Amino acid sequence: MQTPSIARSEYMQRRARVLAALKGGAAVVFAGGSSQPLLGPWIADANFQYLTGLDDEPEAAVLFDPSAEDERRRVVLFLKPLNREAERWDGYREEIGSGLRARTGFRTVMRTTSLAALLTDAARRAKRLACLHPFAVYDAAVSPDLAVYRKVAERVPGVAIEDGTELLKGMRARKSRAELAMMRRAIAATAEGYRAVVRMLAPGVNERDIQQALETSYHRHGVTRVAFNTIVGAGLNSTVLHYMANKAAAEEGDLVVIDSGASFGGYCADVTRTLPVSGRFTKEQRRFYTIVLDAQRAAIKAARPGVHMWQVEETARSVIEKAGCGDAFIHGVGHQLGLLTHDVTPAGPLAPGMVVTIEPGIYFPDRKLGIRIEDDVLIGRAGNRVLSSAVPKTIEDIESAMRKARRARGGQA
Repeated sequence: MQTPSIARSEYMQRRARVLAALKGGAAVVFAGGSSQPLLGPWIADANFQYLTGLDDEPEAAVLFDPSAEDERRRVVLFLKPLNREAERWDGYREEIGSGLRARTGFRTVMRTTSLAALLTDAARRAKRLACLHPFAVYDAAVSPDLAVYRKVAERVPGVAIEDGTELLKGMRARKSRAELAMMRRAIAATAEGYRAVVRMLAPGVNERDIQQALETSYHRHGVTRVAFNTIVGAGLNSTVLHYMANKAAAEEGDLVVIDSGASFGGYCADVTRTLPVSGRFTKEQRRFYTIVLDAQRAAIKAARPGVHMWQVEETARSVIEKAGCGDAFIHGVGHQLGLLTHDVTPAGPLAPGMVVTIEPGIYFPDRKLGIRIEDDVLIGRAGNRVLSSAVPKTIEDIESAMRKARRARGGQA
């Protein structure tokens, strides 16, 4: 099977679209970060990664300068200076040259020591600076481009700072064929992880063992990262939405909510299933599970071009409320999916090429019972397609898969 990837030409086309959309204004996108973390890999800002394909260059930036006389300097990649002593700790980096330019598709690559001068000069000529990074809420740190633009505006009179935050949101939300291939690969690995869980799930198994079965399977199927911290909650823990302790035993009669996803090439999967630890749903569990499944099916059917996500949520909520469980549905119905698990959300309705999650759930702490079902859904030109359909979710399919797994390992049907 050919490994999916995104061609250099696609990254170049993305940058060209941004340059044209700025209509003469200048902008900069930062990679973020300054040092390698002790826990987990360093991850570039998603906007930077979307525009460059680079995920190993902390402190890097891309400058868009449409008014530059030299067309080779209208889109410039800036990388922090080489530091051979530091690189003995964090890894050796490539020198600027024809090889680096050819690999990245940038005609001009410079060191970040030149960024201040070039951005200031671009602002002097254009008199307009566009914010492409998402704005922060008022009690958080100011977005990196806005923080820099304010400094520039103090030094260059007459510079206007504009809101361009919808530009990259809209581009990132509508996936290309190459991006969808990456996401399908992540989802396929996730499906294999769930198959591994079905093969080992039994009373007495620890939540941590379930997590390890999932993630070990991801690695065996060519995925080295998870999209987010895996959630495995059995019994009472199934009612905690973002439960991550994953340290309790799954007991006979429990339901276990598993929310997990692999990440391939930076693109995320996000799938939730609720499984009966004993292999069969009880009568009460079947009743509540059916409510959630009906709500999810209705919401998936409603998710199509021109429809807003709040309308999709209302569809699911209506089913759950009619069943008398409205107060137990305590979260939204889903979110955009892409380079981030909770990816950027552009203004407006759903559009072809978007991938969203649909994940209604109901939670009853007094019953120690939580149920959530989540799929990854591609919005098409007229309807949609469920990308994660390989992971069983009907009561019949789940019980059948678990029955076969137990027979295979010599257990009771």
